[in-house]
Amino acid sequence: MKNPSCKVNIVVLNYNGKDVLKKCLSSLFRLDYPDFEAVVVDNDSKDGSLEEAKNDFARATFIKNEGNLGFSAGNNVGIKYSLEKQAKYILLLNNDTEIERNMLSVLVGIMEKHKDIGIISPVITRGDSSDVWFSGGKIDWMRMRTMHEDASPEKLKEEFFETGFVSGCAMLIRREVFAKAGLLDEDFFLYWEDVDFSVRAKRAGFKLAISPLSKVRHFEKSEDNLEAKIYWLVVSGLFFFKKNSRCYLRPWIFFYTIMRKLKNRMDVGKKASDAISLSVKKAYDDFKSNVRAKKAN
Repeated sequence: MKNPSCKVNIVVLNYNGKDVLKKCLSSLFRLDYPDFEAVVVDNDSKDGSLEEAKNDFARATFIKNEGNLGFSAGNNVGIKYSLEKQAKYILLLNNDTEIERNMLSVLVGIMEKHKDIGIISPVITRGDSSDVWFSGGKIDWMRMRTMHEDASPEKLKEEFFETGFVSGCAMLIRREVFAKAGLLDEDFFLYWEDVDFSVRAKRAGFKLAISPLSKVRHFEKSEDNLEAKIYWLVVSGLFFFKKNSRCYLRPWIFFYTIMRKLKNRMDVGKKASDAISLSVKKAYDDFKSNVRAKKAN
């Protein structure tokens, strides 16, 4: 496939990524795509990862935030910069990924041919293995969760196929999506912001797609602190369904949330030392407190 020539900005959000950032940027600068700018947005890392990257990758643009702004607000800094620089496409890329040489040229080529696709993702595999981590996603509105779907062998032979949402691990976004759907919602500190953005893009009339012709390896760092991950998954999930559920689903969401909270209270009562159950309880409590505070204001 001939490389397109339109400008792409690649936004890599970093927070204490000493073990992964340099590998990510090394793979990025091996891309065969001719016209891209790498933008590293650092959420006030304390491990020296930003300083090391600056020394080793002079071609990249570095933006340092004054604190840890979270995923949405941190990425929005890079997105705003990229839109000002007139990038036609913006690739949001996790710092714990490594990408294949033709990844960007494949995705941009598809987007240039199919103007109705607003966001596209490569197939994402787990680290050094060939096991698929993400090849499409579905929102289960009734059970308040998302699922990573395993694409069928037939789908994996296609140039691209549609999906219910795109993972923020690696999403290429047409600039017009931001004009119609807005930036990432900064009320999400961590997790679910990609699903929310996907929903808003679809409701604005754009298609979401996965291309099996393009690959990214994901060395998932979030598993290093499982209690924190569970906490933010629950808090952000509650906010997502409160925000995005259609009117006819809201009574069910309210009832189902109460049932889940009751189950969690039972789990905590049985296993008071269970760190996961306690993280979930804290998430429910903090979400309720935040809702009350917003109503008061």
